[in-house]
Amino acid sequence: MKRSILQQMAHTCGYAGRALALGAAAVVALLTFSAAPAAAHGERSQQAFLRMRTLNWYDVKWSKTSLNVNEEMELTGKVHVFSGWPQAVAKPQEAFLNVGEPGPVLIRKSASVGEVPVPRTFSMDVGYDYEYKIVLKARRPGRYHVHVQINVKDGGPIVGPGEWIEIKGDMKDFTNPVTLLDGSTIDLESYGINWTYLYHFVWMAAALVWILYWFLQKGIIVRGWQVAAGKRNEIITPEDKRFGGLWLAVAMLALLFFYANANREFPRTLPMQAGLLTGIPFIEDSRRETVAVHYSGGSYKVPGRELTVNLQITNKGQEPLRVGEFTTAGLRFLNPDVFTTRPVFPDYLLADRGLSVSDPSPIAPGETKNLVITVQDARFDVERLSDLAYDTDSQFGGLLFLFSPSGKREKVEIGGPVIPKFQLGATL
Repeated sequence: MKRSILQQMAHTCGYAGRALALGAAAVVALLTFSAAPAAAHGERSQQAFLRMRTLNWYDVKWSKTSLNVNEEMELTGKVHVFSGWPQAVAKPQEAFLNVGEPGPVLIRKSASVGEVPVPRTFSMDVGYDYEYKIVLKARRPGRYHVHVQINVKDGGPIVGPGEWIEIKGDMKDFTNPVTLLDGSTIDLESYGINWTYLYHFVWMAAALVWILYWFLQKGIIVRGWQVAAGKRNEIITPEDKRFGGLWLAVAMLALLFFYANANREFPRTLPMQAGLLTGIPFIEDSRRETVAVHYSGGSYKVPGRELTVNLQITNKGQEPLRVGEFTTAGLRFLNPDVFTTRPVFPDYLLADRGLSVSDPSPIAPGETKNLVITVQDARFDVERLSDLAYDTDSQFGGLLFLFSPSGKREKVEIGGPVIPKFQLGATL
């Protein structure tokens, strides 16, 4: 019987060895394939209504698209909190300004909204616009897709437009110095790393000893046989219980020792995510009503990737205005009659001939004009915004920009339900 148990254990170890070999091969394959640059654009996996009717990003700029390790860049822009925020998504009463990137390839040195530092959670109100700035520092060489992103509590991350950023140099040269309140300077990249390794090693070793003890007692398969034979109450012996109690006591003592040692060395600590910042200043003219828009229905032609909306636009300003741009989910659809030069923006999000107006003449001051705005471009489908045709309410949302002869820009929010059309010849 003893020999058969040893043979069973050897057989089990053979399986374990093969499993470890397969696991190692999987890890190598994972590292090999992950070393290549990703195709990015993971934001396409988010639902159309989430990207169109929550946060409308505009004036997004990346100060650099190529930088060296330790070099800094700025990610700036503005965001409009859509008034028709979908009911299925929690409102941004608790939000966090973040960066969407494949790991810590750039570290966030600072972040601000309306010139107020936001190292922690802050609150935004629907219907208002906010200006943000994120200072990033290059850490890992490579070519990465970098997005602005706001995480909403109970609503998840809402990703904005992204740009390819190339980082050159060697990660070994990266440093992240920080001056503490006592005047000393530490490098956050390597500070406390030895203690981190020690803590992980100690607890992994403890877990390994615990697993080996139970495995070498009788083995997993033999214990399975005992359970199947109805002897489950005989598996754990009094010696096993004493060993378990001793191991628990040692673990608790080690935990108390490490806690006391850390508390002695660092008596003053501060939680990183404590509190909620309120009263964040919004852009002052974000609720200005220079332009009034009444939405009177629209449609989306699925085969033609064409969004058509009927608008009644009233110009309350002092200059004539022309419809020049519609932006939604980070995409920019431009009227070529207004944009004579192509703006600097990621190509995959810029449809420089994607917007047309039924009446291209300017809207005079005080005039009300009924217009049919057509947004048509393959990017609408590539970015999976066509999925609005399959939503339960089939609503779109975005920002419409109008321009005066002097170059002044007026912004207005538009949105509402659209009727999906599955035939190219379908009309409103």
